[in-house]
Amino acid sequence: MSGHSKWANIRVKKTAQDAKRGKVFTRHARLIEIAAAGGGDSSSNASLRTAIDNAKADSVPNANIERAVKKGTGALKGDRMEEVMYAAMGPGGTAMLIACLTDNKNRTLSNLKMIIQKNGGSFVESSSVLWMFSRKGVVVTKRSAVGYKGLADDLELQLIDSGAEDIDVSDDFVDVVTDGANWTTVRDLLQSAGYEIETAGLKYVPTRYVDVQDESMAQKIVDFIQILEDDDDVSEVFTNAPIT
Repeated sequence: MSGHSKWANIRVKKTAQDAKRGKVFTRHARLIEIAAAGGGDSSSNASLRTAIDNAKADSVPNANIERAVKKGTGALKGDRMEEVMYAAMGPGGTAMLIACLTDNKNRTLSNLKMIIQKNGGSFVESSSVLWMFSRKGVVVTKRSAVGYKGLADDLELQLIDSGAEDIDVSDDFVDVVTDGANWTTVRDLLQSAGYEIETAGLKYVPTRYVDVQDESMAQKIVDFIQILEDDDDVSEVFTNAPIT
């Protein structure tokens, strides 16, 4: 779609699909809880800082954030939240990595298998799909200034010096892919330059794409992903289908 970020589109689709604010809040709370297990101080825990920033961008109340941090650090009792990854083959031979946030892996696995099989996909071992993806930092930003287009040359050079591997400029959007270690530096640099952070963090970026022949197949893939993401435990779905 001209003038829009492919990564931002995924986020917009996800937010629109979730519709109920409760699910959006729950997803952020789970991410914060998992991040907080590595330490409850966001100034020294970059993952927690990112999780909190993303939650605030979606208007998650401070009380929810504070409660999630306490659960993650063990200050509040409750079942331990885990991040797990499953895989599937979807329509048109597309590979899917399905990131889940759950306090009951047996429930999540059972539900996913049923959803995948019911909708024409096949559940596969994660190892058979992971080799087609690389774990990268992805920073999606939008310029706040009205009418601003493109990316200044000096900023582009700074991004490259800060570890940017791929920079995609589309009207007001600037998307940057980095290795797993440099995305926080890139995020902070873009934010200081006046860009609004749409989303930032580690994602699975395809290294091998499947060929999507027509719009009908593309729609089937999108529908399959949306059905997966309807499950409460599914956080994000990554695919090697080049659909923007």
